[in-house]
Amino acid sequence: MRVVTIGSATLDVYLKSRAFKEIKSDKFLTGIGECLTLGSKNEVQEIFVDTGGGATNCAVSFANLGTDVSVMARIGNDLFGREVEHTLKERKIDIGLLQKDKNKQTSYSTLLLLGSGQRSILVYRGASNALDFKISPPFKGGSRGGFEKPDWFYVSSLGGNIKLFSKILSYAKKNKIKVMYNPGEGELKKGLLELKKYFHGLEVLNLNREEAALLCKTKYENMNVIIKKLKGISPYVVITDGPAGAFCLCKDELWFAPSLGTKPVNTTGAGDAFGSGFCAGLMLKNNIEYALRLGILNSDGVIRKMGAKNGLLTSLPNKIQLNKVKIRKEKIPA
Repeated sequence: MRVVTIGSATLDVYLKSRAFKEIKSDKFLTGIGECLTLGSKNEVQEIFVDTGGGATNCAVSFANLGTDVSVMARIGNDLFGREVEHTLKERKIDIGLLQKDKNKQTSYSTLLLLGSGQRSILVYRGASNALDFKISPPFKGGSRGGFEKPDWFYVSSLGGNIKLFSKILSYAKKNKIKVMYNPGEGELKKGLLELKKYFHGLEVLNLNREEAALLCKTKYENMNVIIKKLKGISPYVVITDGPAGAFCLCKDELWFAPSLGTKPVNTTGAGDAFGSGFCAGLMLKNNIEYALRLGILNSDGVIRKMGAKNGLLTSLPNKIQLNKVKIRKEKIPA
């Protein structure tokens, strides 16, 4: 099976400090904010640097699971961009669709990590905002021998560029390519009424609970409302719920896969790991339970280590590992 990951490529700097505090307030969508004392100078206990961005994180995940993968992202002609290229080449991932911007810098993120592993992210999108969809059949290239046409597009945040997303969907429909989409805040702010006409062209819509609440314009706590509004939007609707686990809506069924209860070192990249694992599961076996298990195991590995790539599965799990994830059916809210 073959997949193209589409989205951002970044350099990520992780800062872990005891000075970062959780503050409960209804001013924040999730009810919890991350704060510092205004005007203070704060010590950082740990720093970690790695490449990131949805396109590269998911590409490495797919490659680890044995899938032919190519990355469509945009980087600057700079040091950070060369680091992104090096990471992908090192993993033997095709970079034939990687775009270079002469004027904009490679995207950059600073991640502020709490002791709990939760984080807030400061993002400079840079070259990622200029990403264009450029692909011409027959599909050529590929460090693993090349391939003519992908079976899937895995699309992550496009910085609110719905025109670009529409272009991707049109190409996919014309060439019978399945699409899994994990939209970013820029797209989600447009709301469900505007976006659902695009979502009907998807195979899988992938959101976390916060993103789902934003899309449905409801409170984070209103999971029943979220599920009812998203039911039937696409053949599969996946909603990850942090340390609780993940839901999957398919036709008239609601599946739930609990997390393994691992105490996180870092939660960055867990969503990319789950989404790419779930997609790989569908690609390999076209089975919801297998896809959910693969997603949970992949994300569980990521939260055990710093960075969005270091804890990813490096091979397909065996039956004993898969059975650690106890999946159950839930009742869809009336």
